[in-house]
Amino acid sequence: MPRPAKCRRVCHYPKTAAFSPAPVAELRPPVVLTVDEYEAIRLIDAEGFSQEQCSQSMEIARTTVQKIYESARKKLAAMLVEGRPLQIEGGAFRLCDGRGAPCGCPGCYKRQIGAQYQKPEGEQVMRIAIPYENGQVFQHFGHTQQFKIYDTDGEAVTASQIVDTKGQGHGALAGLLSALQVDVLVCGGIGEGAKSALAAANIRLYGGVCGEADTAASALLAGLLEYDPAAHCAGHGEDGHCAGHGESGSCGGHGEGGSCGGHCGRH
Repeated sequence: MPRPAKCRRVCHYPKTAAFSPAPVAELRPPVVLTVDEYEAIRLIDAEGFSQEQCSQSMEIARTTVQKIYESARKKLAAMLVEGRPLQIEGGAFRLCDGRGAPCGCPGCYKRQIGAQYQKPEGEQVMRIAIPYENGQVFQHFGHTQQFKIYDTDGEAVTASQIVDTKGQGHGALAGLLSALQVDVLVCGGIGEGAKSALAAANIRLYGGVCGEADTAASALLAGLLEYDPAAHCAGHGEDGHCAGHGESGSCGGHGEGGSCGGHCGRH
C-alpha cells in the first residue's frame, strides 16, 4: 500500500479558482490543477523561487516539488494547447496559519496576526469569527473589512475584539482566520471557493445568517442559531467571486445597511 501524500503547505487558497477559454467553441472537460500544484507554479514561476526554496516553503522534499511542478506544467500546457477550461481544487495541502517555519510570503501577515491575537488555552475554549459592519453580520464574506472575534468558554462569551482584514479577500481570508485560530465562522453570503478554503482550514461554517453579530454569537452558543447550510451569494461563480459587486463592493440584492434580502429568510 502506498504511503499517503504528506500535506503540502500553501500560503493561501487561490484568489481565482476557475478559468475558461474565450470564445468557447465547444464544451470540453476541464483540466484540474490541484491547490498544491498551483502553489508550486506560484512560488517558482511567479515569485521566482528555486525548487529548494519552494520545498522549504511547502515543507516537502525537493524531489516531491519536482514531481508536483512537472505535473502542473503539463496540465497548464494541456489547457492552453487544447483550449480547455481550468479548475483549481483538491490536492494534499494545508493552509499556512503563520506558525512553524516561514512560508513563501515575505513579511507574512499571518505570522504577525498569530502572535498578536493569541487564543486562550482550555478544553472548552472556542473562537468564533463573524464578518462585521456597524454591529451587524456583514453579508459578503469576500469583501469583509472587519471580523468580530469572540472567545467563548462553554456557553458564555468571555472576550471579544474587532480585527481588521487589511484588504485580504476571498480565499486569503481563510488563511487569516486560520492564523487567528478561529474554530467557527458565522456569516451571510459566501462563495464556493471560500467554502473550500474554509474546509481546508478546518473551520466550521454557519452561513446565511443576518442581524446583530452579538446576537448571532450568543444564539450559536445556545444552540439556537438559524442558518442555511447551503448559503451562497447568488452572484458568485465557481471562483468564489461575486459578479454582482460594483465599485463600492455592494451587491444588487443587498440593502443600504449591508443586509441581504436574498440570504436572510428564516432558515
